[in-house]
Amino acid sequence: MSESKKKLSQIKSSVLSRSLSLAKIGINAGIKYASTKVTNTPIESFINSQTVQLAKEFGELKGSLMKAGQMLSMYGEHFLPAEANHALKALQSDSTPFEWYVMEKHLRTYLDDNLIKELDINPESIGTASMGQVHLATVKSSGQKIALKIQYPDVDKAIDSDVAALKKILSVSKILPSGIDLTKVFDEIKSMMRQELDYTLEAQKTQRYFELLKEDNRYIVPEVHARYSNKRVLATTYIDGLKADHNLVQAISEARRNRLAENFIELYFKEIFDWNYVQTDPHLGNYKIQLDSSGKGQDRIVLLDFGATTEFSDNFIGHYRKMIKGAIIFDRPLFFEAAQNMGFINDQDTEEYKKIFEDFCFQTVEPFWSPSDPRNVDNKVAADGTYDWKQNDLPSRVVKTALQFRNFALRPPPQDMLFLDRKTGGVFIFLSVLRARINARKIIDPFLEQV
Repeated sequence: MSESKKKLSQIKSSVLSRSLSLAKIGINAGIKYASTKVTNTPIESFINSQTVQLAKEFGELKGSLMKAGQMLSMYGEHFLPAEANHALKALQSDSTPFEWYVMEKHLRTYLDDNLIKELDINPESIGTASMGQVHLATVKSSGQKIALKIQYPDVDKAIDSDVAALKKILSVSKILPSGIDLTKVFDEIKSMMRQELDYTLEAQKTQRYFELLKEDNRYIVPEVHARYSNKRVLATTYIDGLKADHNLVQAISEARRNRLAENFIELYFKEIFDWNYVQTDPHLGNYKIQLDSSGKGQDRIVLLDFGATTEFSDNFIGHYRKMIKGAIIFDRPLFFEAAQNMGFINDQDTEEYKKIFEDFCFQTVEPFWSPSDPRNVDNKVAADGTYDWKQNDLPSRVVKTALQFRNFALRPPPQDMLFLDRKTGGVFIFLSVLRARINARKIIDPFLEQV
């Protein structure tokens, strides 16, 4: 954290103060948009400036708004201008922190003074999240370093009003293209926000994930320090590392980056096919890389933030696995049976609609095709089975296909699909950042054999 970086000195936690701030933002956006009509300002320039301003406001108001910005940066990868999406992406790990004296005041209402006295807490924040910020602390008696996540006050009280206001702001500011309905996204934001506000629940999820991976040295999961944790404070072992887009990570050999990518995607398959326990908030800020100083390539992935970890019903996840398998191995009867059981299609749907749905789903699994797959006419998958996760236009092709759904009366997808879509998008982005060139089919095949 730069010493010169501005910090916030006041938390707008009441519904009234946040509503006034949001109303001001909305009015300003409307005025600016009207002025573009007078000055003939290009709409792209207006959208860019608006997104930068909104990202700043979201980062300062925290809560639902910051979470929305994080999620829109994932969904907006291919329908927002690059500069606009870059501003939203900054919210994933670089929003403005609050001054320590502000956070300390609230910490003393969450944690007993005797416990606080046991800790030497660094006043410089090492991470800011949508609902709290993290400080490095040292347990005085042992010297152990812990990460102390402290929740912002009253963020639970403003969720509904925040999201309602946000919908209006995004409409007035013209940031989202017309015709894109994000109602389900906003419903997910509210649902996930309420889940993530309970740090006691997050501690349980973190510990469960730790137990699942404690014997696998490719991954590192922090342990929970229950003594300093409760519903609004979460203490875990502090684990150092670098983000995937850090220059040092980008500078390692392709072979090492590919091993990291293979380990990352294998973990994703374990979540879906073995555990039914999925960390559904996969933005880059929730992962670190520990590089092996010996240079032998025994690099490890640090996994953080399990508040959004989700367990699905056996019925839902069972059909989802079959749908994935059918799409990957090009088994159309299996694919359509699972899709119908999940409610994506029904007997009344036209053949045109079914074909678009099929094309959309089969495109999304392109990285897992075999080289001999009849769909691989353009050799997107190389002869050796590798797929280039960086140098491809798959996301834009998928979006282009999805836009054809507008020609039909759509049914909302299963709510749980929003969590899994977010996970899948995050996995793709992570592998793209690593510039992975790997054979993902050989990794997923053993999992598909179980279905």
